[in-house]
Amino acid sequence: MSVPKLAIQKVSKNFGAMTALAATDLTVARGEFICIVGPSGCGKSTLFNLISGVLSPDSGQILIDGHDVTGKSGHVGYMLQKDLLLPWMTVIDNIVLGARLRGSVSHAQRKEGAVLAERYGLGEFIDHYPASLSGGMRQRVALMRTLAMKPDVMLLDEPFGALDSQTRLSMQQWLLTVWAEQQSTVIFVTHDIDEAIYLADRVVVMSPRPGRVQQILPVDLPRPRLLSSLTSSSFTLLKRQILDLIYNDHAAQESPING
Repeated sequence: MSVPKLAIQKVSKNFGAMTALAATDLTVARGEFICIVGPSGCGKSTLFNLISGVLSPDSGQILIDGHDVTGKSGHVGYMLQKDLLLPWMTVIDNIVLGARLRGSVSHAQRKEGAVLAERYGLGEFIDHYPASLSGGMRQRVALMRTLAMKPDVMLLDEPFGALDSQTRLSMQQWLLTVWAEQQSTVIFVTHDIDEAIYLADRVVVMSPRPGRVQQILPVDLPRPRLLSSLTSSSFTLLKRQILDLIYNDHAAQESPING
């Protein structure tokens, strides 16, 4: 049996008296694309901070390739909703920022960054500054900065949430192309159920706080994903299942206790 790329084993996190994340288990295979959905406050961002080593869990452990990385940083790439590009740096300098933060940027690293920019449609913009880029282009640069660090696992926390619907769909298609070529392992948090189904191999549905994995649903849609899949009966059925899980559980937790 192959070792999973990422294994989360009985991981929990409390903030004072509040349990943000109950004991949680999740395994992700090498090269898999997982989307996590759930109501606000269900612990999605807490889980990401635990995987990245920003936080340490109160119980459990996190393994990558079978090695314990609990509470350790530097083994995953982490991209937030905001692109966080440095406005005084050019596109190429933003792409290689990770290397600069680790010490210095070599000529080879700058060349690799330029190849990434060329490969993914921003080759003519490498000397431009972020202010001259569209929102979608800025998100591409942010993702290339993550890719340039060559992470084992990429954590993407609602990276397209601030984009308009047309740009968002374009970025989803672009991300799937990048993922297929890079063969990365991706864990993607979103509030958009359509986005989760369109992108993922499996959708992880979390419960209201205290967060836990409520159910994991496989996405039975062929790859490469076509826009026509968004209106297929399989897509609609899975979306209804996910919405029922999220909102029925949420409503049950908020209902007053009778008797």
